[in-house]
Order: sequence, then structure tokens, then C-alpha cells
Amino acid sequence: MRRVIIWSVVALVVVVLAVGGYFYYERSIRYPSTDDAYVKANVVHVAAQVSGRAIRVPVDDQQFVHQGQLLFKIDPQPFQVALAQAQAQLALARQTVAADRAAVQAAQANVQSAQATLHNARLHYHRMKSLRAHNSVSQSALDDARASLQTAKAKLGLSQAKLHQAKMQLGKPGNKNARVQQAQAAVRKARLNLGYTTVDAPCAGQLSNVSLQTGDMVPSGQQLFALVCSNKFWVYANFKETDLSRIRPGQKASISVDMYPGRTFHGVVQSINPASGTAFSLLPPENATGNWVKVTQRVPVRILVTDTNPHYPLRVQTSTEVTIDTGPGSTPAGNGYLTLKHRAGHGTSSASGHNGNAS
Repeated sequence: MRRVIIWSVVALVVVVLAVGGYFYYERSIRYPSTDDAYVKANVVHVAAQVSGRAIRVPVDDQQFVHQGQLLFKIDPQPFQVALAQAQAQLALARQTVAADRAAVQAAQANVQSAQATLHNARLHYHRMKSLRAHNSVSQSALDDARASLQTAKAKLGLSQAKLHQAKMQLGKPGNKNARVQQAQAAVRKARLNLGYTTVDAPCAGQLSNVSLQTGDMVPSGQQLFALVCSNKFWVYANFKETDLSRIRPGQKASISVDMYPGRTFHGVVQSINPASGTAFSLLPPENATGNWVKVTQRVPVRILVTDTNPHYPLRVQTSTEVTIDTGPGSTPAGNGYLTLKHRAGHGTSSASGHNGNAS
């Protein structure tokens, strides 16, 4: 009897282990997971587009800023002077164009006068020629009339050449003139540079590595600090290549962040990288050797976090564990990417706006 009980217990344990193993296998098939995953976000590398001295830096390192909030201001006086000079050059260009237009009008009047002189000289020559045929005037009078006609033709040609020269110097009239457009472009550039002296936050988020102080010289184009935008967060999960056949964009994912034990975030698969993580490394592995050993590769999967919580702020590059539901009904109907975009945009603030001063 005792032996029967022992065998019954053993059989029960085997059945429990078999059932447990079966469900564990089924779960591992439906819910692939990885702990090789990290939090990512949009990071703006803040830099000035003009050089100058910082006269105001109202932010501190690791401070949260709102979109459009002032990050720092560069001394605008040199750029105000440059704008005034450009505006003066524009006024001078317009005066020069007006003078050239007046010169064209004067040249046109000279052409008309030369044409009238030529017309009279031609009539006088024909009269002299007719009178000379009847011996009513001397040959010298006819020669003088011919010379006057040739002189009038030469003066007309000269006045027409001067008119052409005046038109070429003028170019197009008004604001279409090249010199005026060049001066206008200089004014726009100077005004743009003046606007670049104020650098605002292109998105709401948290600052990092802020060391800029009032009075520092700010170089153009050099990164000063970083701004981590808080409107969107992703997780890049590196899944084994053997799991990718079941993963599709739009599938739901559970995200456990190491810094918040017991807290689960939710997400949606957005895309799968077209290559493994080592494909674009500086020294990709070379397998054309005699001692090649097959290693299962990992491919980054981009997962959008859909339920960010300000009470549990996510940090870039922190570790997470990701589990994806690949079972039936896990992918929303229709285009998963479009559904994802709609969900990502719901309840979040836009990052668009005045961001021309941050690069």
C-alpha cells in the first residue's frame, strides 16, 4: 500500500512537471522576452547658431523646462549693429537704383533728340540734293548737308549705346533689382542672426550637462548641453533572431523598468531593425574563417511606451525587461503602424514650435 502511494505521488509530480513544462513552453513561444533592452527618447543637442557672449542663462543642470522656455541669451548688441548696417546698405542700394533709373530716362531723352536731329538732317540733305540737281545750290552746300546727315547718324548711334549702357547698369527696376535683392538678403540674414541670440527649448523635457554660465563665450555650432524631450519614450529591445518570426509591428508589449520594481509600463511594437546589432558596428564580425562558431544574433525592436507617467519618469539608457504578446488578437486590426501613431499622439504635447535655435 505504501509503495502504491509513493508511485502515485511520483506520477502526480511527473504529471505536474509535464503540465508545467508544457505551459512554460507555450508561454515562452507566445510571449518572447528579453532583458537586453534600454530606454530611449528624443535628445536635442542644444547649440547656438551664432557666436557671442552669454548675458543670461536662467536654467540649471537637470532642470525641467517647458517648450518655448528661454535656455540662454547671447548679447544682441553686435547683431543689432549689423542689422542697422544692412538696413543702411539697403537704403543706399535703393538710392543707387533710383539714380540709375534717372540716368536711363536721360539717355532715352538723348536718343529721342538725336532721332529728331537725324530726321531734320535727312530732310535737309534731300532738299540740297534736289536743288543741286537744278544747279540752284553749290556742291559745297550739298557736301555740308551730307556731312551733317552723317554726324546726326553718329550721334544717334552714340546716344543709343549710352542708353544700352544705362539700362545694363540699372538692371531690373524696383525690388527686382539684383543689388536691392542682395541688400534685402543681407537684412534678412542680419535679422535672422539677431533672432538666433535667443535660444528657446524646442520641446518640454529635462536638461543634462549644463555648464554654461553668464559671461561665457558661446561658440557657433558647438554642443553646449542636451535636452531630453519628455513627450515620447521608446524602448529598444534586442531580441534573439529566433524570436523575430513571431514579432510584428502593432503587437502589445509589457515593460518592466529596473529602477521601478513592481511597476509595469505598456507599449506597442513600432518597428523591427533591418539588421542585427552588430551589422553597423565599427568592426563587424568576419565569419569567413576556418574556426567559425555560430552565435545567435540579436536584432533591435523599437517599442513605443504608451502610458508614460510623470510620477514614474523614465531615464534614457536605463535597463528594462520587455515581453511581447505574439498570440492571436495581439495585433490591432488594420495598419498597426497607423494605429500606433494615433495612440502615441493621444494625450501628449506636440514638440513642434520655435526650435530654430537648437540643433
